[in-house]
Amino acid sequence: MKSKTGQDFRQLRARLLLRTAAMLAAAVFIVYAVYTHLLRGRFASWVIGCLQSLFRMDYAGAFALYERTFRSRMDLILLLSMLLVFAVLFCVYLRWFTGYFEKINAGLDALLQDVPGEISLPSELLSIERKLNAAKLRIDRQKSDMLASEQRKNDLIMYLAHDLKTPLASSVSYLHLLRDERQLSEELREKYLSISLSKAERLEELVDEFLEIAKYSLSGMTLEYSRINLTRLLEQLAYEFQPILAQKRLTCRLTAADDIPLACDANKLQRVFDNLLRNAVIYSYEGTEITIEAAEREDCLTLKFSNHGDTIPKEKLERIFEQFYRLDTGRGTGGTGLGLAIAKQITALHKGTLTAESENNLTVFVVTLPVL
Repeated sequence: MKSKTGQDFRQLRARLLLRTAAMLAAAVFIVYAVYTHLLRGRFASWVIGCLQSLFRMDYAGAFALYERTFRSRMDLILLLSMLLVFAVLFCVYLRWFTGYFEKINAGLDALLQDVPGEISLPSELLSIERKLNAAKLRIDRQKSDMLASEQRKNDLIMYLAHDLKTPLASSVSYLHLLRDERQLSEELREKYLSISLSKAERLEELVDEFLEIAKYSLSGMTLEYSRINLTRLLEQLAYEFQPILAQKRLTCRLTAADDIPLACDANKLQRVFDNLLRNAVIYSYEGTEITIEAAEREDCLTLKFSNHGDTIPKEKLERIFEQFYRLDTGRGTGGTGLGLAIAKQITALHKGTLTAESENNLTVFVVTLPVL
């Protein structure tokens, strides 16, 4: 780090040394000129001549007055002239040197005030200029991401408001019919009750998604470790999803050793696998197979959730783990866009990674967890 910093400011040090040497040379030259030309030589002749002309003194009297006034105080005059010269040069040098700080301060002001365009500093401060521009670029990206995230949250609120209103209005309408129409047949009454129940269940799902946002706040999660059998956890997950899989005639195949021990927060890790499998179900073609593979290595575990569906474009794949980002902006999937973001955060808290790849109508999510 010190070596890199030294290289960054090599040009600045060279410029400082050059300016310092120039100032010292100028000071020596000026003091030498004062001594040789002002206190001796032509200056002495000029002073004696002035005394003779102004006061009508003879040469001997004028020379004696010059001797008493200047020559006898030569050390003091030389010292004062040296101090004056060094003071003037020091002020010039200080003004030049502090100019760097003024330029750096102007660059910081441009960074803090979000002035458009790149920050420009003298070539000697190129390293600082690059760091300021890198910080400015990072801040601009963060602002852009925050605005995009805020827009996605606003869109989500609109989607959820619509999604809540539709089943609620429908359920209320059917309940009014059940209350007001006394002559309904048992068949219609059963049908309307079934529809109302379905709409109420949809409302419950949406409310659960709101609770999901509060429960898995991405800024305040902590882990409670325990030792589990990962294979049993995955088997239980696949079993619980059977009714959902049956709706799209999907099958789920688990490939894993009989007993894979893992130290983790079981509840939160189950949330990760639940989100990944649910995502696979939503975007799978009907009648296809979803596979879950778990493999042990020396220092980590690798889990793969694969499904057959439309290939995810690269630009969407890069954003798929962002909060409130929905792959399908339509309302058919009904998701909040938080499931994968939560899954990635929980995986990161376990010091693992979650990645995705998609090509040739095959999408694979890969979870890598360290073996503790």
